[in-house]
Amino acid sequence: MNEQKASQGSPSIEEDDILVYGWIVDGGSGRAEQAAAELGLPPERAAAALQRLAGLGLLRTVRAPSDEVVAVDPDAVAATLTAPLRATIRFQEEQLDLVHGKIDRLRDHFFAGRSGNRDFTVEVIPTLEEVRAALNRASAECQEEVVSSQPGGSGRVPEAMKEALGRDHALLSRNVRMRTLYHHTARFNGPSQAYVAAATALGAEYRTSHELFGRVIIYDKSLAFLPDRTGSWGAVAVREPTVVGYLHDVFEQYWIRATPFSDAAQDGLERVAKEIHQTIVDLLAAGLKDESIARRLGMSLRTARRHIADIMETLGAESRFQAGVLAARARLTDRPHEGSGGES
Repeated sequence: MNEQKASQGSPSIEEDDILVYGWIVDGGSGRAEQAAAELGLPPERAAAALQRLAGLGLLRTVRAPSDEVVAVDPDAVAATLTAPLRATIRFQEEQLDLVHGKIDRLRDHFFAGRSGNRDFTVEVIPTLEEVRAALNRASAECQEEVVSSQPGGSGRVPEAMKEALGRDHALLSRNVRMRTLYHHTARFNGPSQAYVAAATALGAEYRTSHELFGRVIIYDKSLAFLPDRTGSWGAVAVREPTVVGYLHDVFEQYWIRATPFSDAAQDGLERVAKEIHQTIVDLLAAGLKDESIARRLGMSLRTARRHIADIMETLGAESRFQAGVLAARARLTDRPHEGSGGES
């Protein structure tokens, strides 16, 4: 039997059929014109519904003439009605098992090649599809902990977050610890707030920082994924213990200094905005360009330039460097004098 044949006998129960069936249960006859009049259906639709119900075995003729009918218990014919669908499902499951079996054989060849002379301590994964496959495999094999630094915070797609939450749930259900670093700007993003709230309820941990060291995901302190610096959707998988250990140590340093995730409204919009402005001022004083500031703070270039314009206007600065200098002087002026309240 093939899938097409299995599908041909699938039952078709229309909304009209359910309506007419209920009418028969309530004492209606098998006459199409009466059903049409009482149910407000066109006569041809009422007749078609009666014919389908009879064909499915849901109506039984009591005696001649044929308009004397009664409804049949749906559970009595359920097995017969669903048999074609169950046959289709079995066929599809068999096909799925065959495909998985062949994929397993292909996977054996794929990993057997790695056990030869090739060095896979650093592996370039060129396409997005292969990156997803590698991440899914790493997540499935992870036993203790996954940590990640995820720069950015705005423009997060709700659909992608829903998919990610499913993967996170699978990890957390195995008691795998999850820790993630975001930029502070994620606290202004509604989808990010919803995602973090849902994942935190499952046991995940999130913190935010003004600046992050880059994007990385580390599994069990033994496998790290870094983005391909060419700007493609590819990635680089690193298994060299010293490099992975170093990346994990860097994550820990940022994690210790980061702030537990909470939305900006909860923290106070004014205070959060002031912290972001101060970080921008420091980066301006260091001579960074607008693009670099936006990237390091996880915000769009347009948003970064709006913050920079506000800062320069507030300080009365004519250049970005001058804004940094003026802000530094203002902080020195506001700082308490050394020795105040102490020995004279």
